[in-house]
Amino acid sequence: MLKSMTGYGRSEQMVGDKLFLVEIRSLNGKQFEVLLKIPQLLKPYEFEIRNMLSEKLVRGSVECIITLKQNGAAKPVSINMELARAYFKPLRELSDELGLDTSHILSTLLKLPEVVNPTTDVLSEDDWSSFQGVLMQAIAAMDTHRLDEGAALEKDLRFRISQIRQFQEEVIRLDPIRKEKIREQMKKALDENIGSGKVDENRLEQELIYYIEKMDVTEEQVRLKNHCDYFLSLLDEEDTAKGKKLSFVLQEIGREINTTGSKAYDAGIQKWVVMMKDELEKAKEQVLNVL
Repeated sequence: MLKSMTGYGRSEQMVGDKLFLVEIRSLNGKQFEVLLKIPQLLKPYEFEIRNMLSEKLVRGSVECIITLKQNGAAKPVSINMELARAYFKPLRELSDELGLDTSHILSTLLKLPEVVNPTTDVLSEDDWSSFQGVLMQAIAAMDTHRLDEGAALEKDLRFRISQIRQFQEEVIRLDPIRKEKIREQMKKALDENIGSGKVDENRLEQELIYYIEKMDVTEEQVRLKNHCDYFLSLLDEEDTAKGKKLSFVLQEIGREINTTGSKAYDAGIQKWVVMMKDELEKAKEQVLNVL
């Protein structure tokens, strides 16, 4: 079972007299990174919100936007009387000195900084507890989306590994033919350059064995098969956060494929090696999106 790092979750719900809208988007990323946009009302709980997102979403580049919609009820305001009086005296003196109409001083005062302040709204503990439920609903929606995306990723990754295994069977089939071809080419070259019957057959056999062993790809094929089996077993595990493990295994698969190609010296095998590399690159691109 896989989860994608890509997903979207949304939740909208009343908490007391406030309507909260939570939207979460996630893209692939090496670690957990979050861009959090919250209303002033939730600033005291920013640390807790970040922890909840980190704990549940684990990994990815996450954007969480929380919007507060009031129910339309009027909110009380407070007037700083002392500050208003302090502003009023110099304003009146300036008006008298310039001969200006003082009938609009009050409206001017109310526009000055910090004279009129909205009452600070505070989220109660009960409302905070209820809001956590709204946030968890959005996270759950995101989780469902990630699972759906992960199922598609898993299907594609299994196909890529099955293709690599299929191409590997062709390499294994061609390997004995390649060895015999190398043997015949070396004997032919010696006969043409030294002469038939002038070569020590025992020595030649020893050199052929040494040369062919250096070009042998049996160990690489065994390890390649084991790595592919391990990759598939990881897909079967219940743990959903395994993108890094899968990436490491693909690196090992690539190492065995590259070594096979460098030791083959055979056009037929090289063709299948190129096809395995192509499937491997496609698998690597997909694993970048796995949680």
